[in-house]
Amino acid sequence: MAVDYAKALGCGCLTLLAGIPTVTVSNDKKFETLVSNVKFGAEEAQKVGAKLMVEALNSQDVPGFCLSTTAQVLEVLKAADHPNAYLQYDVYHMQIMEGNLTKTISQNLGRIGHMQLADVPGRHEPGTGEINYENLFKAIDEMGYKGWIGCEYNPTGATEDSLGWVKKYL
Repeated sequence: MAVDYAKALGCGCLTLLAGIPTVTVSNDKKFETLVSNVKFGAEEAQKVGAKLMVEALNSQDVPGFCLSTTAQVLEVLKAADHPNAYLQYDVYHMQIMEGNLTKTISQNLGRIGHMQLADVPGRHEPGTGEINYENLFKAIDEMGYKGWIGCEYNPTGATEDSLGWVKKYL
């Protein structure tokens, strides 16, 4: 079970992916199952000192994924009503689906347990696309976010070379 690995490795967060449900299952049943899984996962993660993250993926890259917006994740979290279930905010996916990143992050900061990033288009390192990361990082700092921001991107070249963007933020 993932929680066993999290405990052994000292992981602070585990991500529950909602997946791509079959079209023959009703929306009510999909939602009910997802909420039940979030409750179970949050409880199990809590036992090993980890937070459970629920992430939305954009519908262009992952058609049919069960959750594709911040609002949908928040609806599931509200229904699950577990203090150990959080929003994993993926800047790349939410830029594609919603835009207005700083406003969405600000409005939901209390529910965000982890953030990750990549630029749009192409899911490459910051500075290769349309997202103004200088502005975004400044806003996130001003909001008081204390968590980690993970990099989940496809480097445009060698991995080491793709990390040059971060120097000005260290």
